[in-house]
Amino acid sequence: MIGKPFGRRGFLRGVGALGVGALALPAAACGDDDQALTFFFQANPEEVKGRMAIIDEFHRRHPEIEVQTVLSGPDPVQQMSTFCAGGKCPDVLMAWELTYAGLADRGMLLDLNTMLASDPAFAAELKTDSVAALYETFEFEGGQYAFPEQWSGNFLFYNRKLFADAGVPPPPTRWDRPWSFEEFLTAAKALTKRDRSGKVTQWGFVDTWVPYYSAGLFGMNNGTTWSTPRVKPVHINFDDADFIEGVQFYADLSNRHKVAPTSADRQSMSTMDMFVLGKAAMAMGGHWRYGTFTHADGLDLDVTVLPSGPKSRGAQSNIGTTGLAIAASSPRKQQAWEFVKFVTGPVGQALIGESSLFVPVLKSALNSPGFAKAHARVGNLAVLTDGPARSGYLPVTPVWEEIDALMDRSFGPVLRGTKPAASLTGLSNDVDEVLRKP
Repeated sequence: MIGKPFGRRGFLRGVGALGVGALALPAAACGDDDQALTFFFQANPEEVKGRMAIIDEFHRRHPEIEVQTVLSGPDPVQQMSTFCAGGKCPDVLMAWELTYAGLADRGMLLDLNTMLASDPAFAAELKTDSVAALYETFEFEGGQYAFPEQWSGNFLFYNRKLFADAGVPPPPTRWDRPWSFEEFLTAAKALTKRDRSGKVTQWGFVDTWVPYYSAGLFGMNNGTTWSTPRVKPVHINFDDADFIEGVQFYADLSNRHKVAPTSADRQSMSTMDMFVLGKAAMAMGGHWRYGTFTHADGLDLDVTVLPSGPKSRGAQSNIGTTGLAIAASSPRKQQAWEFVKFVTGPVGQALIGESSLFVPVLKSALNSPGFAKAHARVGNLAVLTDGPARSGYLPVTPVWEEIDALMDRSFGPVLRGTKPAASLTGLSNDVDEVLRKP
């Protein structure tokens, strides 16, 4: 994610011609009564090419179905809402794990159980091959409003050369055998370098995700969950002692231990550039960073798992995933169903795995030779292949965007070191008021 949770990767502003069988539409044409199936999604330029390869293969197998693409701007949720309110809802919609519930709650998304009921063979195949944690993310009030299409959970990239130069042993390779907070901190300290004046020349750890979500992920990895229950929660655990302790550990990395840059340090250079240029040994992020890092000259790259606290049973990533949904108002539901089946099914997922752009969500694609070949530079491949099943949920609620705004405001002082993480108990009260709204 970058910026807001629904903007996980870089934004593409504007629409251009994208490929055979998949022509870009201007926004005003979205959902017009023609024969083309419209597909709304968000991607950076490199990811667009990967998606076009999948769309072209679908068109080759289904020449009777033309697919036209609509690329989102910086606020895809608002854009989808505007399209659908104006009666021009795209047929197939990219769905984000944290925001789809608001669309489903307003009746904008089709319950895909209605399609599964008429396609028992695919339903059985999907049930057997799916990673349950991801599939269940898109279940809301008894409905299945999207199928997952890629995993975008967070883990750690690390620079093998910098580890070796500092004499730091290689980090763990498995989610069920992670390093502890203390072991992680010890490594980060050893990997942080300073010149004679005390200025940092190499950071032990940088974060390329959204800091307040990252802090929450450290809270989750200290043995608690984000909410009770997962779907339509009545309480978010910002006041939980273990959650607070994990958040404080994350904040202390920069403010107390000085192994991670502060917001002021990030003004002169982005955390992405710090890692790419060898000025940081570890970088937290998701697979969407993989392409940038692998293209960096001289970056000896591998991946490892997140650290966990003493009360956690192994380490967890977050359930970061996008899915494909069908608009409830679509006049082309059967064509849309064929497209969603293809992209989220074995063939489409195999293509996703082979692209090196995404982590697929079906077990068969995760463990395929094609995915391994596309990630030949990764020694610890189990971090990626086991990551989806080792992901802890984030709350599913129609009011998440309101909660996100409250988090942004309340986490800021904690992450800057001007307030302790215990101050988040006030945030918990504010969030609970939002959740109680009818």
